[in-house]
Amino acid sequence: MNRSKTMNSIVRVGLVQSACSSSREHNILQAVAGIAEAASGGAQVVCLQELFAGEYPCQSEDHGKFAEAETLPGPLTDLLGEAARRHGVVLIGSVFERRTPGLFHNTAVVFEADGSMLATYRKMHIPDDPHYYEKFYFAPGDTGFMGVPTSRLTVGPLVCWDQWYPEAARLTALAGAQAIFYPTAIGWLDGEESLRRQQYEAWDTMLRSHAIANGVFVVAVNRTGREGPLAFWGGSVVYAPSGELMAKASHDAAETLVVECDLARIEWSRTRWPFFRDRRVESYAGLLNRWGP
Repeated sequence: MNRSKTMNSIVRVGLVQSACSSSREHNILQAVAGIAEAASGGAQVVCLQELFAGEYPCQSEDHGKFAEAETLPGPLTDLLGEAARRHGVVLIGSVFERRTPGLFHNTAVVFEADGSMLATYRKMHIPDDPHYYEKFYFAPGDTGFMGVPTSRLTVGPLVCWDQWYPEAARLTALAGAQAIFYPTAIGWLDGEESLRRQQYEAWDTMLRSHAIANGVFVVAVNRTGREGPLAFWGGSVVYAPSGELMAKASHDAAETLVVECDLARIEWSRTRWPFFRDRRVESYAGLLNRWGP
């Protein structure tokens, strides 16, 4: 493919894939170390995994877990902002937000390279499945879908379960996002070994399809390691707007990736596959219905 390539169009994206322990201090320190490692590898934008500060809290309905939440801004976002400033990177972090007593969100926070907090995105789609009891903990987001302009690129923050919804990816792209970032915690449940390949390939296919359908980069940063009966499958990944696989992490080890993304590929892909040109926006009112015409 012949594409023009200038230094201004190149953005290096870092993905920090980790295994979490019961020690909050350890988890936070390894995330900060991952940010530093990505930055030392040339990353200008860094994304952490979903709820990186602790073990995934939603495997049971436990009122005690609400003690892990904190307000925004708060000590954790202060720490993330300082890490962004120290390393000069745009940063996407994921936090268990205490909005007010009794109201909590699963929230992605975008920081500028000077450490300032630019935007918060509250996870819109909240799952409720065995060992993913998020509806017990989190209210659905009310921030809407967004593109967040930064000094490096326009960030489209979404979170985990949002990955399965083409509407979320499309509206984020329509908001101007050049790359959609999905902090993620998804894995295999014990007893479902026969479904593992099918489940993983479905997830991976959805991510690739969002890149192609919207002509954007897609970045998903997943956990790895075992937490109770969940084995998080890692596989953090970057897809180009054409659907080309640019990088993929291992399934079973902590890993930091740095991937060079040429933003000129967005227009290249959209002019070859002009899906936005050919959308029939006047005919999509049915998408506002839960079901049926």
